[in-house]
Formats: sequence, C-alpha cells, structure tokens
Amino acid sequence: MTAFPSLSTKRLQLREIVASDAPALLAIHSDRETMKWFGTDPLADLEAAEKVIAGFANMRALPSPGVRWGIVHADPGRGGALLGTCGVFRWNRGWRSCLTGYELARQAQGQGLMTEALRAIYAWAFQEMAVDRIEAQVHPLNVASLKLLRKLGFVEEGLLREAGFWMGERRDLVQLGLLRREFVSAS
Repeated sequence: MTAFPSLSTKRLQLREIVASDAPALLAIHSDRETMKWFGTDPLADLEAAEKVIAGFANMRALPSPGVRWGIVHADPGRGGALLGTCGVFRWNRGWRSCLTGYELARQAQGQGLMTEALRAIYAWAFQEMAVDRIEAQVHPLNVASLKLLRKLGFVEEGLLREAGFWMGERRDLVQLGLLRREFVSAS
C-alpha cells in the first residue's frame, strides 16, 4: 500500500489520521467509558495519542498490513474534528482475510455513522485487498458493537476465552466473521 486510500460516504469523509488529530484522538481514547470495549487501556496524555497516530500510519508498512481511517463529517460546516477511527489490519494475503476495529466518540454514537463508515471500508477491503473474510473480536457485553456487526452481515462463530487483556483484566471475546458473499454494501 502506498498512497493513503481516502474514502467518502454520504455524510462522512474517511481520511488519513494526522498529527493535528492528536487532541481529538486523546479525547476519545482517554474516555474510560468509550474505551472499556476497545482492547487497550485509556490514553493518559497527548504524547500517547501521538504514538497511536504514528502506529496507525506504520500499519501500512507491516508484513501483515492494515489501514486505519479517521472519521470526520463530509460537510465542512459541521467541523473537521475527528469523530473516531475505523480500519482493517492483520491482512493475511495467503488466507485472504483481515481483522477490523473501530471506535467512535461518545457524542457521535447512535447516529449510524459507524455503520456508514464500516460499509465503505469493508467494500474497499473486499475490492482492493481482495479479502474473502473480515473478522471481528468483540467483548460479549458490548451489545452495541455486536448489533452493528450483525447488521453488516457478520456471523457469530464462537467465544475466545480470556483472549484479551486490558484495564488490568483478562477478557473473553466473541469471534465474528463476514464473508465476501454475505456482505451487502448498500444500506
């Protein structure tokens, strides 16, 4: 992957996450309530947010690469502040599969924005990465995320016992998968 693959939807611009996004990313990633399902501890300061942004940029150069998009309103009148991020990563070219992850600021939740963003990036992944399968791993009590993924066509495949560790605790994760033939990109 070379140039960053910016995407647009009806309401959103999905773009590269840049250094100036650090304060907005910190606001999202330091919110314990928002991050309780994310899979990492909340960020403590701006320097930590800057490291996360650098990590997102470096994902594209890994042996099993990925892309992480910043989510902003397409309408400039709504402001260009980062609402959240979403992406695909751990691209296994041989198996034609990858994982997905995402998070959204609390004030942006419940508006269908993540559904819109994920439809766009999954369509891109099936087309440009030529994957046949996208996987997700979600905490069993993260009802909103499980509902979102099911709406997008993901199927629950099992429970990964104590597969995650964040906020000082081992965590079970629900394994879900979306196959190319099951994906419907239109709303």
